[in-house]
Amino acid sequence: MSTHPQLRRRAEAAASRLPPLLARAEYLANTVLLGDHGRRRSGLGDDFWQYRPMQLGDSFRMIDWRRSAKGDAQFVRQREWQIAQSVSLWVDNSASMNYASGKNLVEKSDRARLMALAISILMIRAGERVGLAGLELPPRRGDGQIWRLSEMLMQDSVDDYGSPEARAMIPQSRAVFISDFMGDISVVESALTKAADRGVRGALLQILDPAEEEFPFQGRAIFESMQAQVRHETRKANDLKDRYVARLAERKDRMRQLARATGWVFETHLTNAPVQQALLWLYRAMERGQ
Repeated sequence: MSTHPQLRRRAEAAASRLPPLLARAEYLANTVLLGDHGRRRSGLGDDFWQYRPMQLGDSFRMIDWRRSAKGDAQFVRQREWQIAQSVSLWVDNSASMNYASGKNLVEKSDRARLMALAISILMIRAGERVGLAGLELPPRRGDGQIWRLSEMLMQDSVDDYGSPEARAMIPQSRAVFISDFMGDISVVESALTKAADRGVRGALLQILDPAEEEFPFQGRAIFESMQAQVRHETRKANDLKDRYVARLAERKDRMRQLARATGWVFETHLTNAPVQQALLWLYRAMERGQ
């Protein structure tokens, strides 16, 4: 099977950037104080945390019979989180993420990969397992997993827009989706619903170029998707600004609603903004177990 020439060139260029990307991710991760990583989560530890009502799937050996004897309901004794948790990443590698509006700005894909690697380093250093959503790279621990993640994240897709992956997610785990979320929003809704059905909570990080946020275009302009699958030409681009800004605000509001309904959190990050700020938000979202 022959490889798409453009895709192959991008893959070779990406491979040459791999060590520098890892170095940047390590440096970025070091800017976030690790501290005592989010211990207040239920799990198999030694310290008692709280009681909760018995749920479908709990075994009878988990029941605290003394607490349950006080009423009609059966209660499970939860303990403080002290074992490795699993985090699944989905990082949009579609063509739309390769956009940058200026020479002094990084492509959205570069920022997304940097964020994904940095949060992976933080999670793995905290003893957690990190992998890619789907079947290709299950969650694991260790420096070797960071290298595997790096290699997998550098792969590009020929699709214009990405579709979140929610297969094979471990029940009650956490996840991170990083994308511009500019494609079909129904696929995002489907993925979040599947994740929520398995008790998976997480964070949606939308990465946008400042031009996509501000729409600075005027006069005659041709708007074309990165793979030229969508094209629109206009003589008065400035006349489109109000409608575009309104549609983008509507899209963000819909994303927030989806996140709220499924127990996730949502944030937008621009590629001209400090990357440390976005990583700190993402790290805190993971610590909260969202």
